[in-house]
Amino acid sequence: MTTIDQAPASFAVHIPDAVLEPEPLDPAQIVSGDPQVTGKVLWESADGKQLRGIWQITPGVVTDTEANELFVVVSGRASVAVEGGATLELGPGGACVLREGDRTTWTVHETLRKAYHITL
Repeated sequence: MTTIDQAPASFAVHIPDAVLEPEPLDPAQIVSGDPQVTGKVLWESADGKQLRGIWQITPGVVTDTEANELFVVVSGRASVAVEGGATLELGPGGACVLREGDRTTWTVHETLRKAYHITL
């Protein structure tokens, strides 16, 4: 992950135009397609336990084990099946909360970009 230099002042970022860096997926996570992930950490707490940033994934199907996360979808669409729970339909303007340890399968229909806050 790439982190924007820590600035002593508040800042703003235009999420749709932010340049993101490649974050290669573990091949074991890819169920189908050729999904590509990019992202940028905008802020990290001094203890490294909280992250705020931007993340993007192209179409395909992947699995993941989640951290505590709140995110808002900026663009794109995906269905996220939570093992033992609901399937969440995500689209622009939607907010989502994932719990630490949730095992998920992401079916990305259109390249999805989100702004997130993660607590580790």
